[in-house]
Amino acid sequence: MIRKLLIANMLLMAVSVGASGSGEGAKASFDYFTYTGDDDYYRQNPLADKASFYNPIIPGFHPDPAICRVGDDYWLVNSTFGYFPGVPLYHSRDLVNWTLVGNVLNRPSQLPALAGQDVGKGGIYAPNISFDPQTGTYYMLTTDVGRGHFYVTTKNPMNNDWSDPVWLPAIDGIDPAFFFDDDSKAYIIYKESTEGQPKWSNHRCLRIARFDRATGQTTGAPVKFREAGVGPEERLARNEGPHIYKIDGKYYIICAEGGTGIFHSEVAYRADSVFGPYTRWSRNPMLTQRELKAGRTNPVTCTGHADIVQTPNGEWWAVFLGCRPGPGGVEQLGRETFLMPVNWSLDGFPYITQEKDTVPLMLRRNGTERREGVTFGNFTWRDDFDGRHAGPEWLSLLGPADAYASMVGGRLDIVPDEVLPQDRRTPPMLLRRIQHHKFTAETKLDFLPYPGAQAGMAVFKNEQRYYRFGLRRGMIVVERSDKGRSTSTIASVGVDSETKSVMLRTKCLGDNYEFSFSTDGGATWQTAAKGVDASFVSQRAGGFTGTMIGLYAYRQYL
Repeated sequence: MIRKLLIANMLLMAVSVGASGSGEGAKASFDYFTYTGDDDYYRQNPLADKASFYNPIIPGFHPDPAICRVGDDYWLVNSTFGYFPGVPLYHSRDLVNWTLVGNVLNRPSQLPALAGQDVGKGGIYAPNISFDPQTGTYYMLTTDVGRGHFYVTTKNPMNNDWSDPVWLPAIDGIDPAFFFDDDSKAYIIYKESTEGQPKWSNHRCLRIARFDRATGQTTGAPVKFREAGVGPEERLARNEGPHIYKIDGKYYIICAEGGTGIFHSEVAYRADSVFGPYTRWSRNPMLTQRELKAGRTNPVTCTGHADIVQTPNGEWWAVFLGCRPGPGGVEQLGRETFLMPVNWSLDGFPYITQEKDTVPLMLRRNGTERREGVTFGNFTWRDDFDGRHAGPEWLSLLGPADAYASMVGGRLDIVPDEVLPQDRRTPPMLLRRIQHHKFTAETKLDFLPYPGAQAGMAVFKNEQRYYRFGLRRGMIVVERSDKGRSTSTIASVGVDSETKSVMLRTKCLGDNYEFSFSTDGGATWQTAAKGVDASFVSQRAGGFTGTMIGLYAYRQYL
């Protein structure tokens, strides 16, 4: 008992010393954060005119795009898996200029089951956004793989006031999507395991269920659509991400196939009735890059999981996911959102690419004018933390970081805590998406660490794969996550033990990182570590998310 009291008193003294020395208590205080993209492709290939744009239209970790149009407004959402808040909501009037207006799932009551899940493989899969013209209601329908399907609703997406979730216990699987027919009937299509023993790896099927607006639930027995894939062999299967459309009196289903890797594709079916029978297009897939040579310049790979939308003037466009491997094959960006026009075959099927068509990195959309502040190309993003809350770009793990992070007086304060990402709880860490192969991120930190405490910048892929670059008492450290809850030190540089103001800079050169710091307000910079392997935090680590960068604080109880 006496020993415990002595240890407790020593910890209190340590905190008191840190507080009196820093003038900010136990908080790590960040003055700003900047992110600047510097990809070679954008510098070497400038856009020709204001009607041109780069693909991906929304770069970085933005997988599984879904889109809808109401009047002149386009709305787009993406998967977020184990991140909070969930499901970014983008708005556009022309498909080229997009604005992040918020996140659909921005309250803990909307994501009650995230804690304990895998950040990169759990959580929110393949959201769908739809508008019901009969009730004037927007629906965002998705799957939390830790609990099941649910939807939230709003009358105006700009208000960021989506409802609490309505769960759909009668249907299973993943990737649900609404379809509101012009006869006022409503349906949900989704991917589910087939009955009995699977016949092959990834043996799945699609089902269509009726939706009753009065009860807010599905009704009746779902109808099985299809089990086998369409090519290059029947067992390619894994049909997922399905959508239903009614076009010129015909019903179309498009869905992804072939998994999320390089065999990914999109296929199309057509029928006279919503429940079929459906005929597959003879020239499927309607989108893929799997037939192209692996060593091509500036490749786009893994394309699929598409959604299509019609413009007011009758054009059809598609959004879909794809990947861009970086230098040396190091891929940190994750699955990104691309935009391309939809063509129609002579026999009446939609397609995006055929045979060995490549997904272009530059396109034009006539009649549009690219504005400043677009989501694509090289750009600089800066946050001076002058709001009341963190902006919609910032994400935390498995729940809100409000217990640790606050914004006061133009600064972001993060309170150190012992929780680590490996614990599958929410640590004191805020992250934003990496959106370029090459970039520089910078911040200014005010913090006098007490024993066991540190704060700084983090490069994060998943619970077991991240770098920390920060200030300890009298030391700048670069650390790598290790097995269990441990970390290994890559580099350390001594600084004055009273150093409490430091600028930190993280630079990615494509396949490696360089970490540098300044203790004199940026007049001089010193390298803490360079040539740090980027593949450690790349897609080689697995999972469905891209790499993130941001800010953290941590304390180890001694």
